[in-house]
Amino acid sequence: MGGLTIELPPQRVQNAFNETRWQELQTDPELARFEGRVETDRYGHIIMTPPPAAQHGMYQSEIAFLLRNRTTGGRVLTECPISTADGVRAADVAWASPEIMQELGSRALFLRAPDVCVEVRSPSNSDAELQEKARLYFDAGAREVWVCAESGVMTFWRTIDLQPAAASTIFLDFPTRVALS
Repeated sequence: MGGLTIELPPQRVQNAFNETRWQELQTDPELARFEGRVETDRYGHIIMTPPPAAQHGMYQSEIAFLLRNRTTGGRVLTECPISTADGVRAADVAWASPEIMQELGSRALFLRAPDVCVEVRSPSNSDAELQEKARLYFDAGAREVWVCAESGVMTFWRTIDLQPAAASTIFLDFPTRVALS
């Protein structure tokens, strides 16, 4: 017996849809009052999550700080909205090379993933959810996806098959564990 096959639109079509829908959401005054994360699915339905715990934000800011101190070019971003085949997803932290930043310009939505996308694990995240998000980032053009565990231990993925790597190839000296002092 065959399983259900879902036909996804070409990425350029999904990007155009995501961009239009994201513009609508960015200008919605009711949504502007929401203090959590807003993402969408491939149909433009809103996915809302409450603000994360303080530790999540501490890891986010520490990772952004560590990345910023390791680069002389490109941009470190937080809560970076990325157009994917399954709607708009927001990477907790991202790094985009100067070339990617030039390509993306000042868009409110990245039509391709930055070079590095980082997810900070929350207690509510499942392995399957993080793996799905990582595959979406790779599909959208990410070169690496990192996951920071609740303990600060980093997992580095460099390919869509999500085999863990010992370290990043973009930031060779990035620590394998992020410490909160």
